Amino acid sequence: MQTQKRKPNILFIMYDQQRYDCVGFSRGYPVRTPHIDAVAERGAWFERAYTPIPVCAPARQALFTGRRPEESGGLWNPHIVFPLHSRLEGFRWTNAIRDAGYATSLVGLWELSGCTPSDYGFERHISRAELAAEHEANITGVNFTNGFFGESDPAPLEYNNTHITARRAVDELRRLHDTGKPWYLHLDCPEPHLPCRPSAPFDTMYDPETVPVWAGFNENFEGKPYIRKQQLYNWGLEDRGWDEWRKTVALYYGIISQCDDAVGRVTAELDRLGERENTVIIYTSDHGDMCGSHRLIDKHYNMYDDICRVPLAIEWDGHIIPRRNSGFTHGCLDLGPTLLGLLGIDCPVDAFHGADLSDALISGRDTGGEFAVSTYNGQQFGLFCERMITDGRLKYVWNLTDIDELYDLDRDPGELCNRINDDAYAGRVKELRVKLHDELKRCSDGIIGWTGRQLTEGRKLRGNAEYYLPQGGTPPARR
Repeated sequence: MQTQKRKPNILFIMYDQQRYDCVGFSRGYPVRTPHIDAVAERGAWFERAYTPIPVCAPARQALFTGRRPEESGGLWNPHIVFPLHSRLEGFRWTNAIRDAGYATSLVGLWELSGCTPSDYGFERHISRAELAAEHEANITGVNFTNGFFGESDPAPLEYNNTHITARRAVDELRRLHDTGKPWYLHLDCPEPHLPCRPSAPFDTMYDPETVPVWAGFNENFEGKPYIRKQQLYNWGLEDRGWDEWRKTVALYYGIISQCDDAVGRVTAELDRLGERENTVIIYTSDHGDMCGSHRLIDKHYNMYDDICRVPLAIEWDGHIIPRRNSGFTHGCLDLGPTLLGLLGIDCPVDAFHGADLSDALISGRDTGGEFAVSTYNGQQFGLFCERMITDGRLKYVWNLTDIDELYDLDRDPGELCNRINDDAYAGRVKELRVKLHDELKRCSDGIIGWTGRQLTEGRKLRGNAEYYLPQGGTPPARR
């Protein structure tokens, strides 16, 4: 009699505000991440994964609902300025995994306002508040003085948030393993989100003098939406040069390497339990971090790759063929359907805005589509709607109440020169606008009900002069 093969486990690791180009495997900036690199090496690494929205809570809502935030209700972080509650409705893929017989647990962040982890199928939740309390208990009397720009954390490494989270995740791994069921462990750590405060030895791991300048640092904001330059004054950054920024960047590198060490502790326990070969491991982030690029901090009010492009690796030994994937994926939106596909769990046909990439992962071919779309709706400094589409060569940003943007990513990877007024790109802009309109319509983005004609009629902005260009029309001569 043949024994039924046990279903694979799921280890889902998400870190907050992790840039794509600050993982070693990306071949971007000189950040050492050997344990994350090992997951990427043993599985599929996505070179063109984009967040559906570069804001913490909305990106997580997109993950768990499988729908874009503009439809499901999570437009911005609900705990900052604008109150907002996620709508608890529709198909929830995490519940489907629990209902398929999985033991489930979540360690760390939960940012879906108005509902709880148990509403999404998690039987146990070790909260961020519980983890933070342990950290606070071990740094009594410490007064951090450098604000969002970061500094060393005097707490021993074991009592830094990254390693408290990892230790509790290891405890959960052991508990879930002992249930005898297949399990799903979701680890969501609040680092490397600013302020970056690594502990020794990671706080001095990178010398600020050797940190390379971001490709997008030398920004003058010429020909761009004014709100970008305004962010300098909102944050008090107008006089901050690279000599100061590189100290913050070195701390950002350090906390990423510290996060990687924490990942290594979790995957080492997986190896010790003999579970790695039968576990789907996902490593990703909600979005990136400006960290001084374009002279900006945090995220918000822009659609640069610094925050829209995310790391994504999926490992499952003997099933997912290791390779670098160059197809576009929508990060969080694609992970729900992809996991269900890998596990063989059915779902309603229209459950997701994202795509099931499982067949491509198993067959070893490129996954995803020909473009990626990200959206933004505003945050603590007010509402501001942006919609972005990129095909990897060009990036078009539709700013509904300001000048649009176009970047030639081959010629200008730092996205410093806005080419929206360059006639040489007019035909491609028209194509990108139509594709963007169709994707927003497919995903029930209500904003196109009022202003979608800006895309379909061929809106053009030159300086402060605006006009509408009918399909097939000829633009007026430049003055």
